[in-house]
Amino acid sequence: MTRAYALIVVPALLAVSAAPVPAATADQRRVTFLRDVMPVLNYTGCTAGACHGSAKGKNGFKLSLRGYDPEFDYRALLFEVSGRRFNRAVPAASLMLAKPTMRVPHEGGLRFEEGSDPFDTIVEWISQGAPFGDPQVDVVTKLDVQPTEIFLNEPGTARELTVVAHYGDGSSRDVSKLAVIESNSTSTAKIDESGAVRGERIGEAAIMVRYEGKFVTVPMTVLNPAPGFTWNDPPVHNYIDEHIDAKLKRLNIRPSEPSSDAVFARRVYLDLTGIPPTPEQARAFIEDPDSTRAKRRRLIDELVGSPAYVDHWSLKWGDLLQSNRKHLGEKGMWAFRQWIRDAIAYNQPYDEFVRELLTSVGSTYQSPASNFYRVNDDPKLAMETTTQLFLGVRMVCAQCHDHPFERWTQNQYFQLAAFFAAVGMKPGFDSDEQIVYLKRDNNEFLHPKTNKAVEPEYLLASAGTPEIGSFGDSREALAVWLTSDKNPYFGKAIVNRVWSYFFGRGIIEPVDDIRGSNPPINPALLDALEADFVASGFDLQHLIRTIVSSRTYQAAMETNEWNATDEINFSHFQPRRLTAESLLDAMTIATGSRPDFPEVPEDFSAQQLPDPHVDTGGFLNMFGRPERESPCECERRNDLSLPLAMSLVNGPTLADAIANPEGRIAKAILAGRGDRELIEELYLASLGRMPTPTELDAAVTYFGSSPGRAAKAQDLLWALVNSNAFLFNR
Repeated sequence: MTRAYALIVVPALLAVSAAPVPAATADQRRVTFLRDVMPVLNYTGCTAGACHGSAKGKNGFKLSLRGYDPEFDYRALLFEVSGRRFNRAVPAASLMLAKPTMRVPHEGGLRFEEGSDPFDTIVEWISQGAPFGDPQVDVVTKLDVQPTEIFLNEPGTARELTVVAHYGDGSSRDVSKLAVIESNSTSTAKIDESGAVRGERIGEAAIMVRYEGKFVTVPMTVLNPAPGFTWNDPPVHNYIDEHIDAKLKRLNIRPSEPSSDAVFARRVYLDLTGIPPTPEQARAFIEDPDSTRAKRRRLIDELVGSPAYVDHWSLKWGDLLQSNRKHLGEKGMWAFRQWIRDAIAYNQPYDEFVRELLTSVGSTYQSPASNFYRVNDDPKLAMETTTQLFLGVRMVCAQCHDHPFERWTQNQYFQLAAFFAAVGMKPGFDSDEQIVYLKRDNNEFLHPKTNKAVEPEYLLASAGTPEIGSFGDSREALAVWLTSDKNPYFGKAIVNRVWSYFFGRGIIEPVDDIRGSNPPINPALLDALEADFVASGFDLQHLIRTIVSSRTYQAAMETNEWNATDEINFSHFQPRRLTAESLLDAMTIATGSRPDFPEVPEDFSAQQLPDPHVDTGGFLNMFGRPERESPCECERRNDLSLPLAMSLVNGPTLADAIANPEGRIAKAILAGRGDRELIEELYLASLGRMPTPTELDAAVTYFGSSPGRAAKAQDLLWALVNSNAFLFNR
């Protein structure tokens, strides 16, 4: 049976020759949609989210995002609008070619020229009958990229990449022209029009090469061309320094000198407890005659596990687990908060902590861990939160389509969500109590495409993976698999997250986006941290002690000529703005004036506030306290904008605290402190250090210039609190 195809005549197409393209001969290369046309659509951006790959498509034409569903795209091109997008009689006159070549108006603009390789490929495909192809033969099975690592000796030089695709039939071909090549740091490396990777400045970047659902990441380094680099063998405190130094030496980067005792004390107090040292604590540490290593080790041991440490880390986990009376009710919120605090105070092994959360049932009051399901009250939401928090894997985009930058598929999304399908919730005896239970009926989870029940499946198999059916509650199987020491994501995700709390960025950044196309800055270091953490029995206190004991953590922020441009290799300390709660608590220490928090005991610090609904006059919200509506670290803001600076300069929170008649300055003057003694106390209270001789002389001169000693002391403290040295952990 023959088919008749109508020739749609468009005026702009009349310039195209009406002569039909001859059919393919036997010795011509077979052109298929899967192997040849789909790569063109992806490379030219037709399937991008900003174009026809968007959720609703563009101008009535929709393709799958980044071509994740070739069958859908093939049907859309050939059979929608009565097949008018292609012309079998005159392939070059096809509408699907007229649009991207701008022979007819196209909102997406010019995508390729007539006579170009993409144009000729599509013409040849149509002339051969527009075959779809064989998924067993025409789908890419592996991608090879050469070179596997790029070293450029100086900025301004470039290197080309060769990309070879391998197929199911054993064949391969060079696809360099159609591979999408991107840099994760365009300030360090850019991709020029020819596809070559060009170094822009000294540093590192990850070059992602993408072709037909396969990804390869190529690390790239632009070395410092300046002569005279020597490695000076800095001291090594533990294995962290060994792995950091191995990379720095290879990159011609010299680490900074160690920080001073005063800087270290303030830094480690803030990072471990969220609160800076008091003047007495700072002075005692600075004047301690013991060796630097010994007294720093002793201070770390004093702070890890202390009540202030419990407050600070409970705040962090309260943010991540969204402990919020909006979700949990007031009593549920307090119960959940106390459960988190107990886990941190007793240093509960991290794997046990996570298993208890995931398998929890019962009253949200009597079994507080079950509040996890009151926050995450839908199977999909519970799955997304679980993978993002505990595996560092973002699955949310796979709900609608296969993950565009990872191997995770839409089917895997729903298979993972099925683990939580049986979780139900009903009212308890109290007006705001909820009971988490396992449903016996209506506990199937349906796939939205097939409307059939989905069986739970692990994201990936690992050694010793338990049989799901051997557990009465599939969540127990998930918890065992997820927290296993064989799981390649579980330990890695938490050590990377904890590392970011001390350095301002993870070894993988963002910390909750671990994927092949987002490689770690220092893979050997991340592997070593993970192995040590697992060997310790998932001991978070051990992990934290190891990090803050390293020379890497204790380095100064001041740079040298070899590490001045390094922002990612931890060769020097990167200053971080204090979090909202730490800033307010630091102001309390500096001024000696405690804020009045409603609804909580009067001696509560900002670190101890139970959730974002405690009113602080807008100060904490302004400085980035999260609302606890998301498990993402990105919900907390640590920026410093002009409005924030002005609120400190002119706002009532700081001004009232400094002028408080019960505050530090008033008490010191009433106690008869001399000028020098008062000045030293204000420096220690605000910056954690003694004033330099120059600073001390200038302050003494100012104090003696005219009457009004209290006002001058207030001026000095105001200036210190508004300085970068106060606002940042350095």
